[in-house]
Amino acid sequence: MTPLDFETAYAPLWAELEAVIALAETKRKFDGARLATLYRRVCEHLALAQARAYPIHLTQRLETLTQSAHRLIYRQHDYGLARFGRLALVDFPEAVRAHRAYMLVAALMFFGPLLVAGWAAWRDPGFILHLLDAGDVQQFDAMYGDRAGALGRTRSGGDDWQMFGYYIMNNIGIGFRCFAAGIFAGVGSAVVLVFNGTQIGAVGGYLIGAGHAQNFLSFIVTHSAFELTAIVLAGAAGLRLGYSWIAPGRHTRLEALRLASRHAVVVIYGVIGLLLVAAAVEAFWSSARWVAPAVKYGVGGACWVLVLAYLGWQGRPRAAASNGTAAAATATATTTKAGHAG
Repeated sequence: MTPLDFETAYAPLWAELEAVIALAETKRKFDGARLATLYRRVCEHLALAQARAYPIHLTQRLETLTQSAHRLIYRQHDYGLARFGRLALVDFPEAVRAHRAYMLVAALMFFGPLLVAGWAAWRDPGFILHLLDAGDVQQFDAMYGDRAGALGRTRSGGDDWQMFGYYIMNNIGIGFRCFAAGIFAGVGSAVVLVFNGTQIGAVGGYLIGAGHAQNFLSFIVTHSAFELTAIVLAGAAGLRLGYSWIAPGRHTRLEALRLASRHAVVVIYGVIGLLLVAAAVEAFWSSARWVAPAVKYGVGGACWVLVLAYLGWQGRPRAAASNGTAAAATATATTTKAGHAG
């Protein structure tokens, strides 16, 4: 059987499984027995396609189908703290690693302009005036000067709780723009990443060159582990949306966008969590004058290690177990099909 004959023969069954999955994901009633039956059949088709080295687009479609059906069949109906714990400890870090290619591109778009603009503003303090007006520059001098009552705030800034609310709104606004702008073929997310990286880098380079290095660096070192990571992740999720629009594969663009958003939204849940942590740290810790800079550097370094280790390794045992289960299921399906063929 050629790949074309194989696809022609079983495409109606795959389409039926896609329809059942779409119905189940809308939380409406569906035939669970039929879903299980279709899932087993498509697992057999996937094993055959892989064994016969059929074209990659065919195996990718079957892999997507079986993975979606597997999640529906074996999902745990847990709520509250248990569901939140699963999202934080398993789903989010796994989703981040699944988007690692987009993360790399987003990180380059953000940290590249940040470093270049930072170097330019440190070398030539006048460079900052190409991005900000003189009044804003003077305000930054006051916020990070030795006379500032609390670092990173203007004299009119409120107390810790008021600033906490302000940081939440500001940080989540940036994260949402990074993600939502990806709908414009990813260009919007790229623009937001480059713009914010340039602004942050220029301000940092200017303040370091102006003699406020200790105040500025001790202010940002802790909460930046959560905030800058969240911005990059939001941009990566936006780039995922944009790529699905540009290269939908065998799906329509709307279908590809729907599939991409389903995976990217898990990343956004985590981004919101990271930004909430960043806002709390920035309001109650980073701005505090009573904490010695050396202590902030130590805690900040520990936070960076914690965040990177969490995203890089958390949830891996479960992923390995799931892969082992899937491989065993595939092997069983292959054996069964071979037995039927014999």
